[in-house]
Amino acid sequence: MELNNLTAISPVDGRYRGKVASLGEYFSEYALIKYRVFVEIEYFIALCELPLPQLEGFDKSKYDAIRDIYKNFTEKDALRIKEIESVTNHDVKAVEYFIKERFDALQIGDDKEFIHFGLTSQDINNTSVPCSIKDAIQEVYLPMLEELIEKLTQLAEEWKQIPMLAKTHGQPASPTRLGKEILVFVERLLVQLELLKAIPCYAKFGGATGNFNAHIVAYPEINWVEFANNFVNDHLKLERSQLTTQIAHYDNYSATFDNMKRINTIILDLNRDMWTYISMGYFKQKIKAGEVGSSAMPHKVNPIDFENSEGNVGIANAMFEHLSAKLPVSRLQRDLTDSTVLRNIGVPFAHTVISIKSTLKGLDKLLLNNDELEKDLDDNWAVVAEAIQTILRREAYPNPYEKLKELTRTNKKMNQEVIHDFIDTLDVNEDIKEELKAITPHNYTGVMF
Repeated sequence: MELNNLTAISPVDGRYRGKVASLGEYFSEYALIKYRVFVEIEYFIALCELPLPQLEGFDKSKYDAIRDIYKNFTEKDALRIKEIESVTNHDVKAVEYFIKERFDALQIGDDKEFIHFGLTSQDINNTSVPCSIKDAIQEVYLPMLEELIEKLTQLAEEWKQIPMLAKTHGQPASPTRLGKEILVFVERLLVQLELLKAIPCYAKFGGATGNFNAHIVAYPEINWVEFANNFVNDHLKLERSQLTTQIAHYDNYSATFDNMKRINTIILDLNRDMWTYISMGYFKQKIKAGEVGSSAMPHKVNPIDFENSEGNVGIANAMFEHLSAKLPVSRLQRDLTDSTVLRNIGVPFAHTVISIKSTLKGLDKLLLNNDELEKDLDDNWAVVAEAIQTILRREAYPNPYEKLKELTRTNKKMNQEVIHDFIDTLDVNEDIKEELKAITPHNYTGVMF
């Protein structure tokens, strides 16, 4: 079968391709090849700028033409590299040979042996991949997450004044405000967002086993550690790990994935709360003409966006967890188990993007059902017992908790009449009774956030 949205094995490249297409610029095979070409070209230019003695006379006016190799990189170029790889059976060496071909075409082939000079393939992979992660987070993930936070902030302000019966252990509890409950998720997301932004994106760059052996044997007079630090930090905008084996130790990759996993877990928690509020009738959902909620039950309007988001969070987090647990572990100076795993980084990113988009879609469908919120408060006057016993404590009334427990911890329905009758029996002055009677499930909501 020809590969397309219908024949793709993964729904990321099939059913959901339209939702995650932007990630192709960072995590596809094409993207990985392009990032490798970018690193190789910038490394060659950095050697010219050093300069290496043999590159001291290199014509700097050629820099733009060299950079065009990656700036104007096409799928045709990537296919040429794959053709070379079919012979070399080595993906990074194929990139080197491709660039050498382009140098010959630019008539600078005399200097082409300084492409990939002194490097191992992991110097390219362990700079290309963190570049792609950094760019995908900055250009795709963060704007989407910030959109979700902005949407929640907007809803919190819109629902700021809406009193709501809280539920702890699934049972009626001290009332809250709907806007405040949404702000809980805003704060949680903002805290994790700042932690994510603070995680440095580390790269490995140091030769075959991390010691610059080949560089130093060729040019012992050059400070290669200083050169590599400047190249990785200034040219690639990454942080260079100072002590490595042949590969990156991936610890900061794990920190990033664990952080994204925590953010996803917050989103999952939000999804389940929204799903529950819908099932309780606190929200209705906008109805779109032509849509069907059930193949059998015509009335159904299901909270499918929150369910879809929850499912995708589960897949994303399972993969993030595997990546963060597996990647930092490698036998001695390296084994190859990281290579195939690294190629899957885009998958949990994709499921995360699908999840956030689904949550946003679900939030956009919500219609506040204020009548149901008010009814639930009216049906649960027992929740003001906390307020009454607290004021009685203030007034040094004997055993106030026990008296309210005796009144409310029964199967008898509590309403305004029952509560006010109880207040009338209390041995307190009329001002205190009026203070107690002024408390309702609708106004006993604490701080206005």
